[in-house]
Amino acid sequence: MFESLKNRHTPPRSVRRPNLPTQMLNSVTQLMIGKSSPISLSLIKSTQLNWSSNSGDENVEIIRGLNSPLLCCASLSLSRPNESSQSVEGKDIVQQQKGHSVSRNAEERVLISEVLVRTKDGEELERKDLEMEALAALKACRANSALTIREVQEDVHRIIESGYFCSCTPVAVDTRDGIRLMFQVEPNQEFRGLVCENANVLPSKFIQEAFRDGFGKVINIKRLEEAITSINGWYMERGLFGIVSDIDTLSGGIVRLQVAEAEVNNISIRFLDRKTGEPTKGKTSPETILRQLTTKKGQVYSMLQGKRDVDTVLAMGIMEDVSIIPQPAGDTGKVDLIMNCVERPSGGFSAGGGISSGITSGPLSGLIGSFAYSHRNLFGRNQKLNVSLERGQIDSIFRINYTDPWIEGDDKRTSRSIMVQNSRTPGNLVHGNQPDNSSLTIGRVTAGIEYSRPFRPKWSGTAGLIFQHAGARDEQGNPIIKDFYSSPLTASGKTHDETLLAKLESIYTGSGDRGSTMFAFNMEQGLPVLPEWLCFNRVTGRARKGIHIGPARFLFSLSGGHVVGNFSPHEAFVIGGTNSVRGYEEGAVGSGRSYVVGSGEMSFPVRGPVEGVIFTDYGTDLGSGSTVPGDPAGARLKPGSGYGYGLGVRVDSPLGPLRLEYAFNDQHAGRFHFGVGLRN
Repeated sequence: MFESLKNRHTPPRSVRRPNLPTQMLNSVTQLMIGKSSPISLSLIKSTQLNWSSNSGDENVEIIRGLNSPLLCCASLSLSRPNESSQSVEGKDIVQQQKGHSVSRNAEERVLISEVLVRTKDGEELERKDLEMEALAALKACRANSALTIREVQEDVHRIIESGYFCSCTPVAVDTRDGIRLMFQVEPNQEFRGLVCENANVLPSKFIQEAFRDGFGKVINIKRLEEAITSINGWYMERGLFGIVSDIDTLSGGIVRLQVAEAEVNNISIRFLDRKTGEPTKGKTSPETILRQLTTKKGQVYSMLQGKRDVDTVLAMGIMEDVSIIPQPAGDTGKVDLIMNCVERPSGGFSAGGGISSGITSGPLSGLIGSFAYSHRNLFGRNQKLNVSLERGQIDSIFRINYTDPWIEGDDKRTSRSIMVQNSRTPGNLVHGNQPDNSSLTIGRVTAGIEYSRPFRPKWSGTAGLIFQHAGARDEQGNPIIKDFYSSPLTASGKTHDETLLAKLESIYTGSGDRGSTMFAFNMEQGLPVLPEWLCFNRVTGRARKGIHIGPARFLFSLSGGHVVGNFSPHEAFVIGGTNSVRGYEEGAVGSGRSYVVGSGEMSFPVRGPVEGVIFTDYGTDLGSGSTVPGDPAGARLKPGSGYGYGLGVRVDSPLGPLRLEYAFNDQHAGRFHFGVGLRN
């Protein structure tokens, strides 16, 4: 009458943490693309599943396989008192089924009169809420229902999958009222504590928050899985090579959590050929690249941090392509990082052209040409050397500049720049508009050294010493000390002024975009080392703030400055022009010891890289024009203050924004302005 069926399913007691870096990389990759974690929870005891009948001395068992979920293992037994009248019949039935498939037995139904949930000793559960959880998990097993072995097995799985029980043993007993089916369960322990191993970067506060809701309650496997998912998500969001590798329960309700974090074992640089992609010998010193990286040995590797390091190396300007390849470091549980670098050509000649904003007369007088030689990677240490010549009908600049972006042995990322320059620029910004139509130029020979470094996020500072030898010349190149209005052109009364400047500058930059916040403060002090050297103090400041409202972008800027002491008249602050008050010629508003210029504009997209812009500017010398030696602004009847307004278009280009604008000033005069790059 009763058949005998035995099924055993023994899951692994625990899952070994993925010590192999290959397993770690695969696990992190699965997390990144949303796959489940290869982690099992070893909180379940292994038991047996058997349906047996004792018939005298006969006990026949049929073993069949069971594909159970990860967290499900149970034993099922059905027993009834020995009855001699049924022994032979039971024996015959079992013998007849030796040649039949197990699936046939699984489909035969047995009428169940009562379904109960009890402890493994057959007693009632002390906690009725757990009994209700087990009963609620049942789907097929109900009183007065005919069940198959398969349906009982499935309900056993459902009880285990509810997460509150570590074992479940269905026992069917034949009683006077029919067959009673009891699910003998063993609840999980109450959660009393947590031990987390090998979590070096995972914050303890985050771990506590993940498990806080379950403290003092019966351990629920589903909630543990949710906590593990949140921890793995913490690593994923930060791009860290970390994952929960194992979880187990100890005596006393202590949950032990093991975390596997892949630390950086070694970082190496590999140079690749630009054409073939094969490894080659590089010109750059590996130490020059490694010092740029924030990823260090012994740290848990972060892919986000690695991406920032790639961007930093590309910003050096000497690489065409950079990538980081993590590889397992043997069986140590760590990773080796290989940075592949493709170098750019280190130097070469270039030629180009441009427009000088300081020239206001003549159809082609503002055009300049340039020729330059540059070396981007001097001595293989990312040091820069630039030699350039710019020449126009009036302008000329010859410059030699050497820059070391990061001084060797310095841990503050301090850079050093040495500059020598010989320039000639038009002097009509301050001393133009002479009645005899003559023009003059300002010649300067400058040499200096500057040191710069970041001292806070988004803040950088510069300090330096600059020597300048400057004087005015007429159209024939002869030195002059006064203009047509007898205004002095030098502060010393000689043909040239000499100044030694101590410079301090601090700059704050937001995101670096056009509409981001920017603030700059600059102070220069003339040092009278020799009696004839000029002594003055000049302070300037600039601020910019952008606001996005829908598709429109509003940009507000303000700049100002003041000079105290004896300074050259041609060094006065100039107001008016493309980068000052639009609608006026360059320097036409005024020149003084002090100035303030404010601007507001609204730009909006038109099509592709083209933008439209509406703007207004205002500038004033704060009544300081007459304090400049010789009052050159007053002699030329400059108003000292004025405003302009207009509209224009801008086009993004590799050179920067190309600006074409038309503005009216407060004198009802209109003027076109063309510029390259952002306003100063």
